[in-house]
Amino acid sequence: MQTFLHTVSPLPTSERSKKVFLSGCYRNPNFAPIKKGFSRVLAFANLIAAQRETAFTLPSWKNGKNDLKAKEHRLHDAFIYLEHMVGRGQKPDANQATNLLYDLCKISKIRKAVRVMELMVNAGRIPDSATFTFLVNQLCKRGNVGYAMQLVDKMEGYGCPPTTITYNSLVRGLCIHGNLQQSLQLMERLIQRGLTPNVYTYSFLLEAAYKERGVDEAVRLLDEIIGKGGRPNLVSYNVLLTGFCKEGRLDEAMEYFRSFPSKGFEPNVVSYNILLRSLCYESRWKEAEKLIGEMVDTSCFPTVITYNILIGALAFDGQTDQALEILKEMTRNGFRPVASSYNPIIARFCREGKLDMVLKCLRMMAQRYCAPSEGTYNAISVLCEVGMVEEAFSIVKSLGRKERAPMHDFYRNVITFLCRKGNTYASFQLLNEMTKSGFTPDSYTLSSLIRGLCMEGMLDEALEIFDVMEEHDSKPDIDNYNALILGLCKAERTDLSIDVYVSMIERNYAPNEMTYIILVEGIAHEQESDLAGAVLKELYARNVVFQDTVERISMQYALE
Repeated sequence: MQTFLHTVSPLPTSERSKKVFLSGCYRNPNFAPIKKGFSRVLAFANLIAAQRETAFTLPSWKNGKNDLKAKEHRLHDAFIYLEHMVGRGQKPDANQATNLLYDLCKISKIRKAVRVMELMVNAGRIPDSATFTFLVNQLCKRGNVGYAMQLVDKMEGYGCPPTTITYNSLVRGLCIHGNLQQSLQLMERLIQRGLTPNVYTYSFLLEAAYKERGVDEAVRLLDEIIGKGGRPNLVSYNVLLTGFCKEGRLDEAMEYFRSFPSKGFEPNVVSYNILLRSLCYESRWKEAEKLIGEMVDTSCFPTVITYNILIGALAFDGQTDQALEILKEMTRNGFRPVASSYNPIIARFCREGKLDMVLKCLRMMAQRYCAPSEGTYNAISVLCEVGMVEEAFSIVKSLGRKERAPMHDFYRNVITFLCRKGNTYASFQLLNEMTKSGFTPDSYTLSSLIRGLCMEGMLDEALEIFDVMEEHDSKPDIDNYNALILGLCKAERTDLSIDVYVSMIERNYAPNEMTYIILVEGIAHEQESDLAGAVLKELYARNVVFQDTVERISMQYALE
C-alpha cells in the first residue's frame, strides 16, 4: 500500500485569473454628472435583474434525425447551453430542464443528469420530489449508490424531504449490491423520520436476505417484520417463494405456495409463474401441465411471461417444435411475442447448427416488427461455440445493415452486449471477423473486452490485452487501465490492481480521480474498511480526490 501511495501526485488545479479593482485613485471634480450617470446604471441593473427572472428556453433536442448519435449531439448542445446561461446568472425553464435531466438518463448520461440537477438548484429552480427520486433510482441502477445516498441527504436542505419511495430506491440499490445490513439501517432511519416502510421496502429487503443469507434467514426476517407491526402483502411471500425455488427446494416451495391462503392471500399469476419456471426447468412436465390447468380454473390466466417460461424451458430441453407451437398459440390468444420469446429458440437452433431455422426465426421477428435485443445477439453467438463463426458474423452484419446507427457503433455495441453476458470468447471470435470488414476496435470496445475477461475470471488474458496493444503500436488509455483495475478489484484481486496501477505510473500514464476511487472501493469490498478509510484520507490530504468523493465513499461503505 505504501508503494501505491508513494506514486500519488496531486490533481492538476486550474489557474484562476485574478482581477484587481483600483478605486479612489483619482478624484473627479464633476461628481454630480457621475452621480446622475450612476442612477442610470442602477436603473439598467434593475432591468437586467427583471430579465434574469424570466426563464430562458433551451435549444430543442427533440426535433431532427432520430438516430442515437444525432440525438446525443442535440442533448449535449442543450446541456452546454444550460451550463452557459446559468453561469451568466440566468434561470432556466424548470420543465425544460427537468425533461433534459430525464432524457440524459435515458441515454445513460447520468453524470450530466446530476449536473443538470445541480444547475437547477444553483439557479433557484429546485426540482420536485419525483425528479429527485427518479435521479436516485437511476444512480442506484447504475451502481452509483454513494452518489444516491449523498443526494438523498441533500434533498432536505433543498426543501424536498425524501419520501418512502425515495428511500425504497436507495434500499433497493443497496440490496442489489449486497449491502443488506446497511439497507436494514436505512429502513430504521426511514422510520425515525416518521415515514412508513411499504410492501416494496419489505420485498427489496427479503430478496437481499435470501440472496445474501439464504431463504431460511429471509423467512425469519419476514417474521421479525410482522412482529414489529409490518404488514407485508403477497409480493413479499412471492419473493420468499422465489428464494425456495432458487435454492432448488421445489417441494418446500410447493408446500409454502399451498400455505398462502392460511396467511390471508390467494396466489396470483406471478406466484404460479415462479413455480412453473422451476417445474419446467426440472422437466417435471406433468406437474407443470397440472399447475397450468389450476391457473385457468382459478382465473389466473397466463401472461406473456408464462408463455416465455414454457418456450424457454422447451427450447432448453431440445423440444423446439413444441416451443414453436407455444409461440403460435401465444399469438392466437392475442399476445404479442417479444424478442425474449424468440431468443431461446434461436439459441437452441444455433447450438444444433440449424442455420436455416435460425434465419427463419429472425424473419418471423422482422415480419412481426420485433426488434432484436441484447439476448438475440447472445443467442446468435452460440454459433461460434459450434465452429460457425463466419455464419454468426454474416447474420450479425445483416442485422446491422437494418439498424439506423453507423456500422462501427453497431459492432461496438454487439461486442459490449456479449461481454456483458459473459460471452467474451465469442466476442473475440466475432471481433476477428469484424476487423476483416474494416472495423477498428476503439477504447470503449477494448474496455468492454477487458471487463468481460475479468468477469469470467480470465485475469491473465485481460492483462495480455495490453501487451497485444503495444505490439500493434496501439497505446492503451486511462479508461482501459481503469477497466482492468476495476475488473481485478471485482475479482477480489486488489493486490494485482495495485500492481497494474504502479505499472501504469511507470509507463507515464497519469491516473485520474476515478482510478483512485476504484482502488479504495476495491479495498473496502475486501472487508478492509479501516485500511480503505486510511487510504482515502491520505489521498484527500494529497489533493487527488475531492471532498465530495470522500464524503460519498465514506457514506456508502461506512468508513471512519
